Amino acid sequence: MSETVLVAIEGHVATVSLNRPHRANAWTGRMHAEYKKAMASLDADMNIRAIIVTGEGKTFCVGGDSEALAGHAERGGYDPGESVSVANPGTNLPSEFDHDLAWHFGLRVPVIAAINGACAGIGLALPLFCDLRFISATAKCTTAAPKLGLPAEYGMSWTLPRLIGMTRANDLLLSGRVFTGEETRDWGLWNGVAEDGAGALRMAQEWAHKVSVSTGPHAVTTTKAQIYRDYVRHSLGASIDESIALINDATQTAEYREGVAALREKRPPQF
Repeated sequence: MSETVLVAIEGHVATVSLNRPHRANAWTGRMHAEYKKAMASLDADMNIRAIIVTGEGKTFCVGGDSEALAGHAERGGYDPGESVSVANPGTNLPSEFDHDLAWHFGLRVPVIAAINGACAGIGLALPLFCDLRFISATAKCTTAAPKLGLPAEYGMSWTLPRLIGMTRANDLLLSGRVFTGEETRDWGLWNGVAEDGAGALRMAQEWAHKVSVSTGPHAVTTTKAQIYRDYVRHSLGASIDESIALINDATQTAEYREGVAALREKRPPQF
């Protein structure tokens, strides 16, 4: 039986591919569980310094599988398709982020979405919890929910306004209209817009591989945790005080000593 999630590793970079191309990578309970398992395994692998998430074939993820959606209607209730007792990956954050998809913020390494084609519903919600997003200019996206008679899914009413502002978020969330990578190029939603899906993946790979060899892995992990703690803390003073304490800790590490040595010797660091 084929896996719904594929993992490939090159150097310090892992690529996680949603793998139901015959169903446009539509999301299922099994995919949800296998995705979480793959991400937890990669987060625990200290050789991995960045993770790319993309879709097999011509789409990223068109949202919940239509068969599963029909099942919800027949039952008159929502079934996430996996046990609520399954632990979320990511341990580097406050409890606010120990929820479905929000756990991406607590992973040790940067997660980069390479949106190679259409994404909708949870297929759009997932990239919004990634740290960076690269997209094909022609990729068609939609929040989808209101056209299915549903409210905003998986925290999109929280993520989208923070990424693109309330006015633009209201447009997408309330209408469920289709938008493209090209149309939203300058909205602050994407780190890069490529000509096509292959280009979006290349952009993600270039960023991931560069960071994986040019930055201190502990420094990146620490900084990522700082970013998301400050996302909900809203205290400049607390952020500054924490950063001073973290800098003091970092100056005692071999990673810092190598970074300074490389700077003084005018050579690339060997982290």
